[in-house]
Amino acid sequence: MIRLEEVSKLYGGVMAVDDLSLTVRKSELLVVLGGSGSGKTTTLKMINRLVEPSAGSIYLDGKDISEVEPHELRRHIGYVFQQVGLFPHMSVSENMAITLQLLGWSAVRIKTRIEELLVLVELEPSMLNRMPSELSGGQQQRVGVARALAAEPTVMLLDEPFGSLDPLTRGRLQESFVKIRRRLGLTSILVSHDMVEALLLGDRIAVMDRGRLVQVGTPHELVHYPASDYVKQLMRTPRRQAKAVDDLLVDDGDVSDKFSQ
Repeated sequence: MIRLEEVSKLYGGVMAVDDLSLTVRKSELLVVLGGSGSGKTTTLKMINRLVEPSAGSIYLDGKDISEVEPHELRRHIGYVFQQVGLFPHMSVSENMAITLQLLGWSAVRIKTRIEELLVLVELEPSMLNRMPSELSGGQQQRVGVARALAAEPTVMLLDEPFGSLDPLTRGRLQESFVKIRRRLGLTSILVSHDMVEALLLGDRIAVMDRGRLVQVGTPHELVHYPASDYVKQLMRTPRRQAKAVDDLLVDDGDVSDKFSQ
């Protein structure tokens, strides 16, 4: 579905992405995992042609995306940001409808699609006339997901979409997105720096470090068969956290030193 072949991106003298080859299968959720400066967001932007690669090729459904006009390419790709990016001067319904209006959909068709989106992202119809500033962070992110899904894309790109939310809201939205993705059969790439999120959501995980791909595998493969010390260190974090929680549940003692075990 999505294929990157020897893709690189150079900013000045800095290699942000270095010779990356990667395939995302149809209907798969691939999590691109790494710390700041690992190249994961740059990779996402190159797939959507928000950033052009310095070298290499990217294919969507077998077609080189460099041969497709950016606006035409983005009609088939939904994009969700951590900052949401809703237009503050537009209501919820106007934010949802903006892409469809640009595509020339009729008012009746847009109204029907918005009603479908509300059900899909679990928002009440009473929110349609609200402004983004009147919504909670979780509600804003649901509207952002709805807007990204409006034109019925086959691909979803998500750049740390849940990172700024409180834990309860984050958990609910993660579960909601998993349901949406499976229902629609979306091919998805989710960028994250959170190991637990990657392990829970990803069909496979691509670990990046300083612009290079370190390992690709299922959550089980990364946990049990890390390909490098870097991956091994990443996978130790959720293990330590899980052990600390388990110890806390069975022991009333001090948990403060359990992260060092």
